[in-house]
Amino acid sequence: MAEEFFTSFDGTKLFANIETTADDRAVIVMVHGLAEHLGRYDYVAEKFHEAGIGTYRFDHRGHGRSEGECAYLSDYNELLDDTNVLVDRAIAENPDKPVFLLGHSMGGFTVSAFCAKYPDKNLTGVITSGALTCMEGNQFATLPEMDPHTQLPNQLGDGVCSVQEVRDWYVKDPLNRMTFSAGLVYACTKGVAWLATSASNIGYPILITHGEKDGLVGVHNAQWLFDHISSTDRQMKIYGNLFHEIMNEYCRDEVIGDYIHWMGYRI
Repeated sequence: MAEEFFTSFDGTKLFANIETTADDRAVIVMVHGLAEHLGRYDYVAEKFHEAGIGTYRFDHRGHGRSEGECAYLSDYNELLDDTNVLVDRAIAENPDKPVFLLGHSMGGFTVSAFCAKYPDKNLTGVITSGALTCMEGNQFATLPEMDPHTQLPNQLGDGVCSVQEVRDWYVKDPLNRMTFSAGLVYACTKGVAWLATSASNIGYPILITHGEKDGLVGVHNAQWLFDHISSTDRQMKIYGNLFHEIMNEYCRDEVIGDYIHWMGYRI
């Protein structure tokens, strides 16, 4: 395991965890969600490694151990272009291996919009989990105008998962942000509006996944993405009774196994 800071497109130092071996049959870049950090995907990464898939993970700016104002964005493109730096690195460091991209929640928005902005990367496939892709029914869509640096309370904890232990640890995790900025909400709102006009640019093979009872990012977001992209190799799977964090749910091994299985057919 190699933990390091890398310099993003604008000089911001982002914290990363790179775990690869010469024997990997593929690698995947993993993009986390709002107010969390890369360490919440340790179990997922472990399962990928057992399947011979190396991982590249990083903390968003203002999240985890990365530089930046607490959970703040001035522009949604910061998410996409930070991701682009690590995607380019993963592709460059693994020229003979398939490279995949996985994003959850805000990270699901990030990878979706990334694929629309950068449609010609050498990516073998993309996976989304609970991705935010449309503002219909979204609680943040009606946030009143305020100073973008205003910090809002993070009240997402009870909705992240049906597993009590996961909910308990979410609020205890010292690297989770217990507030996030209005600027981040405004940036993501603009990003989702942009995606509404650009989703047809997405042509990569894609697996769209969502929890049926996701109360934070409604399951209709998955259907919207499926309906508006141009990918001919596209699949969608809705997991009955699961909440937002399907990779942390009681059947997480099934979900992660589905991801590995899907990638395996494209390696």
